[in-house]
Amino acid sequence: MAFSSSWVMVLVLAVSAELGASDLAPDYYGSTCPNVESIVLDVVKQKMDANIRAIGSTIRLFFHDCFVEGCDGSVLIDSTPGNTAERDADDNKSLAFEGFDTVNAAKAAVEAACPDQVSCADILTIATRDAIALSGGPFYPVELGRLDGLSSSASSVTGQLPHPTHTMNQLLAIFRAQGLTMSHMVALSAAHTVGLAHCGTFRDRVYGNAADPTLNPTYAAFLRSECPADGASDPMVLMDQATPAAFDNQYFRNLQDGGGLLASDQLLYTDNRTRADVNAWANSTAAFSQAFVDAITRLGRVGVKSGSQGNIRTRCDVFN
Repeated sequence: MAFSSSWVMVLVLAVSAELGASDLAPDYYGSTCPNVESIVLDVVKQKMDANIRAIGSTIRLFFHDCFVEGCDGSVLIDSTPGNTAERDADDNKSLAFEGFDTVNAAKAAVEAACPDQVSCADILTIATRDAIALSGGPFYPVELGRLDGLSSSASSVTGQLPHPTHTMNQLLAIFRAQGLTMSHMVALSAAHTVGLAHCGTFRDRVYGNAADPTLNPTYAAFLRSECPADGASDPMVLMDQATPAAFDNQYFRNLQDGGGLLASDQLLYTDNRTRADVNAWANSTAAFSQAFVDAITRLGRVGVKSGSQGNIRTRCDVFN
């Protein structure tokens, strides 16, 4: 069978995405920091109690980290006069402070108990699982043993993250480049069941001649009431108005009703290739939970650093 050059590239990227993943294990810190998960859990609970935005913003950090140079904590690095880091790339400027604050606080607590043992990449992975589980989503064992990356550059972000205006083919290409399938993409998109989005990411769907006909008219009217047409301000709107603080399969039921906030969300229902997954997971919490756990576990294996490829940072926002 002959493969096009584009498919060869996808296959190469999928293989490279798994490098180092075989070193991961749920009990990786069993002897060096046995209480790491309970330490991180306590911090995530505190941050969620203080501000509900910690849920979605922490989960989103994990996604934005893994899709760029792999799951290596590079999105957590602050920019310096000599380097514009990933977090300040245009596609990452909307990442919320609460996510960074949660991970940095968890890292400080872990360092106090187990100095120089646990990577920021692993702390972000644990914190993401805890944010999901504490808001009603599935609890799952996290694979650990990642090292922190040694570089973070805004230029590396370009073209690596899904955009609200992407076509289905563009979305599939981005996920497949990470070794993820179409079903993984649909399952992971349910992370939009929590968190907020700026009006600028969907304003074109609700105003003018280009208003999106796939958007529920009642929902569109609500969004117009929340977002000014002229773009003079860019307030945020809850991704899921029905159960905004719950990590659940309401996201898929919203899509069935024309209530996907972003165009890329609603596309999962309007496209025949992904509608069956949407319908299946809208109808079964158990099926959705199983699919999501499989997908996020696979995402967590992307671009894992090991050996000389990384280290363990003392702080998550600066290199050692």
